[in-house]
Amino acid sequence: MHILGISAFYHDSAACLVRDGEIVAAAQEERFTRKKFDASFPTHAIQYCLEAGNIGLKDLKYVAFYDKPLIKFERLLETYVDFSPKGIQSFLAAMPVWLKEKLFLKSLLQNELLSLNGIASKTALPQILFGEHHESHAASAFYPSPFKSAAVLCMDGVGEWATTSAWMGEGNTLTPLWEIHFPHSLGLLYSAFTYYTGFRVNSGEYKVMGLAPYGQPKYVQAIYDHLIDLKSDGTFRLKMEYFNYCTGLTMTNGKFDDLFGGPPRKPESKLTQRDMDLARSIQEVTEEVMLRLARSLHRETGAENLCLAGGVALNCVGNGRILREGPFKGLWIQPSAGDAGGAVGAALTGWHQLEGKPRSANDVTDAMQGSYLGPAYTNREIEQFLRAKEAPYELLSDEAIFNRLADELADGKVVGWFQGRMEFGPRALGSRSILGDARNPKMQSVMNLKIKYRESFRPFAPSVLREQVSDYFEMETDSPYMLLVAPVVEKRRTRLTPEQQSLWGIDLLNVPKSDIPAATHVDYSARVQTVHEDTNPRYHKLLKAFEAKTGCGLLVNTSFNVRNEPIVCSPQDAFRCFMRTAIDILVLENCLLYKADQKPLEGDTNWQQEFEMD
Repeated sequence: MHILGISAFYHDSAACLVRDGEIVAAAQEERFTRKKFDASFPTHAIQYCLEAGNIGLKDLKYVAFYDKPLIKFERLLETYVDFSPKGIQSFLAAMPVWLKEKLFLKSLLQNELLSLNGIASKTALPQILFGEHHESHAASAFYPSPFKSAAVLCMDGVGEWATTSAWMGEGNTLTPLWEIHFPHSLGLLYSAFTYYTGFRVNSGEYKVMGLAPYGQPKYVQAIYDHLIDLKSDGTFRLKMEYFNYCTGLTMTNGKFDDLFGGPPRKPESKLTQRDMDLARSIQEVTEEVMLRLARSLHRETGAENLCLAGGVALNCVGNGRILREGPFKGLWIQPSAGDAGGAVGAALTGWHQLEGKPRSANDVTDAMQGSYLGPAYTNREIEQFLRAKEAPYELLSDEAIFNRLADELADGKVVGWFQGRMEFGPRALGSRSILGDARNPKMQSVMNLKIKYRESFRPFAPSVLREQVSDYFEMETDSPYMLLVAPVVEKRRTRLTPEQQSLWGIDLLNVPKSDIPAATHVDYSARVQTVHEDTNPRYHKLLKAFEAKTGCGLLVNTSFNVRNEPIVCSPQDAFRCFMRTAIDILVLENCLLYKADQKPLEGDTNWQQEFEMD
């Protein structure tokens, strides 16, 4: 039985194909269209999933959509009524789209599916199912998890009505426990500070998290006093007179400005200490809410394990605190915790809930296959592309390419690493990655400013051999999806000299670092990815080769893209990114290219200005 899950029309659309309860393929539309956070119908992602499953539309039993538009429309109308006459401009802007498309989503989905040319008429289409938004999140968290039973906590901006929800998963069933409803939302509270500190809502939240360690929590009490009424059990209500998202086109209002001493930071303007302190303050409040909710859920359910999903579950600092300080023995987070992951949850809900099919779980291995669920390319396909581009390259054996790269990385080279199936979710996990030597104190500034074209304060994640994670970080558990932050172990900590700080490129005094400085944030923390031989053997072998060369079983890993572009999908995408940045070496499966051997891209002289303007 084949079930296609779809998330679309709000942000980060995606598709997922499930066959007899097993995830066959999943991908985000942005990777194919090259439009970041593409919210359109996931035509390309669906086509990829069907091709990966070697089936057509006619072979699907269900198409499952990840939320219920009519309930969302009800919430929209009730919100405008409750806050009227405020928000009339926002209401008038939203209504045409709803009345033309979203209100008649079933018909829209049918027409889009018919455009794929697999079926001639609507009557021949598979049945379309609609799940609730948080149900899809919960299903994406529990069903692929390794746990036979677990509590499930979903936290995001808003679905239909729910902004936070709790569930209990047992076997193949998910039972809803309670919800917190819009407009009271932890995700929207965090997004309000994302907006106020000058970053883009729904994409810049991780920047706030990365900025937080540079600040002091001086506004925490003001947040508790004026913005959020937080109870001991973690439930909360926001004080809506400070926010504008119910009625306007901004997240905050003048009263919010007065509380924090001025207007929002203009995007791309210089970051100030106030911005850093605001980021630190909202991060600490968010972590406290997450911890209280987790502890309450443990008391209510007695569950030993916890699963997380929803956009807030991408807050890996908060996740790390739940792991270290929470009462649960096991923690698992959906690697595509945001809306894209809803496609996975919708499809699995059809299999387990609607069809009543059993679920196998062993409390050890999850069902996401390392999240390597996207397209892969053969050496033959890659060589055809490179010959057509007249791009000089070498075709090397595995052993030769791993040994060569170990030498080049140790020599300070930056490597674009493209191999295997593309990752599903926001993190590059060693299939579409840019790699560097974490021991090199220049590596962070080189990657941020000359390759990623992004803010210099942004930290990078380390990829570490799973069997050596406790040698570097204060953690013992798996972290294959880069969703947990852990402290660097004491023996690896050091403090940079002024000369080293100058090399590092940060103009803050007494910046703490470690013997892996390019992967250590200013508070001695790191967003850790453990690399497992069974899920990504080639990446594991590269790390082993680097360890044999240097004694260090760890590399810096950042996503293979530049600022404001999605992670690369195809060899063409990777080659273009390689040529437009200061990446030294490109590896496409077993094909190795040196930048120095390549001729410039034709008609592509203004690329650096383009990215700087973004």
